Amino acid sequence: MAQLPPGIRFITSFSRDQWYRAFIFSLTFLLYASFHLSRKPISIVKGELHKHCASQVELDSYKEYAAQIQPVKKPFNASQCGWEPFDKSNYKQLLGALDYSFLCAYAVGMYLSGLIGERLPIRYYLTGGMLASGLFTAMFGLGYFYNVHNLWFYIMAQIANGLVQTTGWPSVVTCIGNWFGKGRRGLIMGVWNSHTSVGNILGSLIAAYWVSTCWGLSFVVPGVIVALMGVVCFLFLIEHPKDVSCSCTPSTSSKTFLNGASRCRIQMPTLNAKENGKPQDAEMQHLLTDSENCSVSLSSSTGEGRHGTSAISFLGALKIPGVVEFSLCLLFAKLVSYTFLFWLPLYITNVEHLDAKRAGDLSTLFDVGGIFGGILAGLISDRLEKRASTCGMMLLLAAPTLYMFSAVSKMGLEATVVMLLISGALVNGPYALITTAVSADLGTHKSLKGNARALSTVTAIIDGTGSVGAALGPLLAGLISPSGWNNVFYMLMVADACALLLLLRLIQKELQCHADHTLFKEH
Repeated sequence: MAQLPPGIRFITSFSRDQWYRAFIFSLTFLLYASFHLSRKPISIVKGELHKHCASQVELDSYKEYAAQIQPVKKPFNASQCGWEPFDKSNYKQLLGALDYSFLCAYAVGMYLSGLIGERLPIRYYLTGGMLASGLFTAMFGLGYFYNVHNLWFYIMAQIANGLVQTTGWPSVVTCIGNWFGKGRRGLIMGVWNSHTSVGNILGSLIAAYWVSTCWGLSFVVPGVIVALMGVVCFLFLIEHPKDVSCSCTPSTSSKTFLNGASRCRIQMPTLNAKENGKPQDAEMQHLLTDSENCSVSLSSSTGEGRHGTSAISFLGALKIPGVVEFSLCLLFAKLVSYTFLFWLPLYITNVEHLDAKRAGDLSTLFDVGGIFGGILAGLISDRLEKRASTCGMMLLLAAPTLYMFSAVSKMGLEATVVMLLISGALVNGPYALITTAVSADLGTHKSLKGNARALSTVTAIIDGTGSVGAALGPLLAGLISPSGWNNVFYMLMVADACALLLLLRLIQKELQCHADHTLFKEH
């Protein structure tokens, strides 16, 4: 018999389950990358919506000349300071209002999205959200082609887009949580969460390509891409391994039982150290522990098992140990990240005196650093088995790095490149870890007794609270930046410090558990 070709041997070396998991990993990666791809254009186009004006005398003479000549096919925008109504002296506040309207709608919608999402099929829910997001993203760009200069048109497009984009995160995290167990979750989700940065980078490059010639296409093209990915989602997304008769990833705990209804191995509650004379599994210890025995158990009122039909309540999800602390921490971490997302290109334009296209291209380095930061955070947290401590360490380093960025970026382009990479890693690392591995840990916490339907609600609560910070950050940047960019960076450093303070209790418990575990082994 002839030897199989190398390519076929490679394909057959993986099991059917592994191929399905790789497919879902890649598909959900691309789906959420397209969401972020559609969020990025507004930050790139800001430099085109408002330009540095000529002197008022020159402007008046140009208006007189324009009034005398015949109108051309391209609509004449009366001001040469940009696109009306963003050509006024209060343009930073108006641009900040666009960010704020999107992010406020996103924050409010996220709390509802998780509750709705766990009661509907993920494939239908996500598909509908992506099609609607494509429509409203393109709608913003159509304002260019139809010569719309009404501020409320753009604000309503942002509000509508913010609401429908909340369908994305709870859906993809629930799906990926169904397919991947706790083993090496930090690293796997650290790599997977790079879709955020990949989407930002692609969105920046696509928007920057047209920003100087036809900024409407900077929104229309991403809108079409998101809608097409919605069709792909409808055709190919598989919500749970049982839907294709795949086995779930076994739990790391040795105490498991086979759940016949779901064909999944569900982790049994572990007895505390006083009852069985030995410490708990380290994976159950490393997150959200009780001061006495590193174990917290909620009553069964939070929800039934996976075999049940009950979805967890909002208050029930809040009772899960650590949800409140990580949610508030994410509020400040996301405040910093989204301030960079929406204002970095304009900052680079002002400091480096680059045009909108080059500033947009340069801003992608922040997201490149974010990719490495997310992967590094996941890898470290898996190795140390300490999620909160990993976040705290990166937050501690991020604050002085932001100060260095504000000072060094004025020294030249080379220094800006280096600081963008470092800042991106330290700012996005904790944000990525909390929204992925931590959310999945909490959504599958042992106190839920296998109720996998809680994952969508827990994810929505954490990301929804973080989105409040995401709304506040760009708004505060718009209000503070007229007094100087240094003040914006001071605000970001304070936010990082607050995020760190909110994690101190969990960090202390992690360190105490580690000390107790070490002491037990010594005896």
